[in-house]
Amino acid sequence: MRVTSLGFAPVKGTRHASYDAVTLDAHGPVGDRAFCLVDVPRRHVLRTVQNPSLLAVRSRWDGGSLQLVLPSGDDATGAPVRTGEQVTCDYWGREVALDLLDGPHAALASSYLGVPVRLAASPPGGVVYGAAVSLVSWASIRWLADRLGRPAMLDEAARFRATLVVDAGDEPFVEETWLGREVRVGSARIRVHESIPRCAVVDLDPATGVPSARVLRALASRTGAPSAELPFGVDAHVVEPGEVRPSDAVQPS
Repeated sequence: MRVTSLGFAPVKGTRHASYDAVTLDAHGPVGDRAFCLVDVPRRHVLRTVQNPSLLAVRSRWDGGSLQLVLPSGDDATGAPVRTGEQVTCDYWGREVALDLLDGPHAALASSYLGVPVRLAASPPGGVVYGAAVSLVSWASIRWLADRLGRPAMLDEAARFRATLVVDAGDEPFVEETWLGREVRVGSARIRVHESIPRCAVVDLDPATGVPSARVLRALASRTGAPSAELPFGVDAHVVEPGEVRPSDAVQPS
């Protein structure tokens, strides 16, 4: 069993980006959703399902400089500066305190979205639904591709925004058998928590945000699905921090 790809988005809701290596610390992938866009008057964190055009925006964060790139090629690059202002937002039923930032990013995002937004720094895991690490098997994606008659799905793993895509053999949904188990990935160790319930985001093209496949319908047709929430993939907590790279071994305990 091997890792086939790694990824995350530094700014919540923007395009899922691939990486050559991901560091997992106690909170999850370092840099994953470290930032978010906020409608401050409404105390609302922008989410992809309500703002699908965010998927066409690329974001990169090197620990010092953040870059946002629009589909037009326009970009904003610079170090986000903390202003000392905070806004507390409700995120899936829990309060999260976000630090508002200065820099060129908010103006670019506001012009693109057509609404005024601010860039904010999130505490680790603050704007993450469920456990911080997500994982889906290649065989599960292949099952969907076959069910939909859509071979291109095999090149669209980013649609599922998983931290880790793994080749774990030919059995689809094998990752669901790892619930409650520890899994060694690279030099890190994670404990699989639960299946991930999916929403309409998986029906969107991962590079444009345009509806392109009826993934939810295919998941609903799955025989023996473990819940009515249309799960796909699993999430996990970090037990032992470490680094993960493509081709690293995956070893369930």
